[in-house]
Amino acid sequence: MNIAVNTRFLLPGDQLEGIGRFTYETLRRLVQQHPEHTFHFLFDRAYDPRYVFGPNVVAHVLAPPARHPFLFVAWFEGAVAAWLRRHRPAVFLSTDGFTTLTTSVPRLTVVHDLAFEHFPQDVSWLVRQYYHFFFPRFVRASRRLVAVSEATRQDIVQTYGTEPARIDVVYNAADAHFQPLPDAEQAAVRQRFSGGRPYILFVGALQPRKNLVNLLRAFEQFKAQTSSDTQLLIVGRKAWKAGPIFDVYQQMQHQAAVHLTGRVSDEELVQLYGAARACAYVPYFEGFGIPIVEAQQSGCPVLTSDRSSMPEVAGPGGALLANPFSVDELTAALSRLDADEALRAQLREQGLQNVKRFSWDESARRLWGSIEAVVAGK
Repeated sequence: MNIAVNTRFLLPGDQLEGIGRFTYETLRRLVQQHPEHTFHFLFDRAYDPRYVFGPNVVAHVLAPPARHPFLFVAWFEGAVAAWLRRHRPAVFLSTDGFTTLTTSVPRLTVVHDLAFEHFPQDVSWLVRQYYHFFFPRFVRASRRLVAVSEATRQDIVQTYGTEPARIDVVYNAADAHFQPLPDAEQAAVRQRFSGGRPYILFVGALQPRKNLVNLLRAFEQFKAQTSSDTQLLIVGRKAWKAGPIFDVYQQMQHQAAVHLTGRVSDEELVQLYGAARACAYVPYFEGFGIPIVEAQQSGCPVLTSDRSSMPEVAGPGGALLANPFSVDELTAALSRLDADEALRAQLREQGLQNVKRFSWDESARRLWGSIEAVVAGK
């Protein structure tokens, strides 16, 4: 069987985030577990050879690089559609929510979130127009859909009227290298990143939905209300519409207690989770929220939002929940986490138990089941 896959989020170098991580972890396993099938990986630019996971992978580079709405159309409705017409694979799997409308090849599309439907102001006008026109059509054109959480599945049903039976849930997971860090190593990590002081960790791209404006405001209040020397580490690349984040940062009286690290290596990220006092990950909307399970698997207590998918992912009692729109509530949660060692111990233990629900092996197994259902015509 020939399986075509949109792999444009397998970016060269160390650049994998949520969608790229899902694509990498699931496809790597499927390729190895199903050597009897041929996987055709469709890239939109020169690819890293490490993404050719086995001899049953054939890589294709289709122009143009698709990182703009006009180029989205050119790539999906032009280059990809033409390739599918020529090669007629059994299924076209797209792991980034997009697909092509101009093919009769059965499609399986992974939807990570519908944030643009609920917070359209967070994306540019042109991107918003593309999403609003194409996304409902992508959903209707796909034989089956995969959602990365039950919350996302329900959102697709309610927003587009999709039949629930057409949508499978395939969770994300944390990589195996996220593990609790021995006490002897934690002090060295803190010395390097926070001057030896305890820190609260945020991990994610700097963009509006991650709610860093409110997190920074809450941290400022927390520092003003307490004598704590706890720092805030913000780990992630500068993404889109990040200006307001830096505006708030520049106005902070306790700016010296905030450390913007940018991207870090995978090894450094493992160390940062393992040495953190807590992880504060409080987006106002999320399809899954991989940092929640990365922190839990690292034995790091978690503060997250009380809405969309985040309570589902954190699990009952697995995180301290707060309203992401309330700076006062976030401030109180930061204060509790910082001061209450017993609470941190409880969250640490509950998190370690909760994260057992997620594994990339299980995610790959479920995704393969969805592929088989599409090929069988279900």
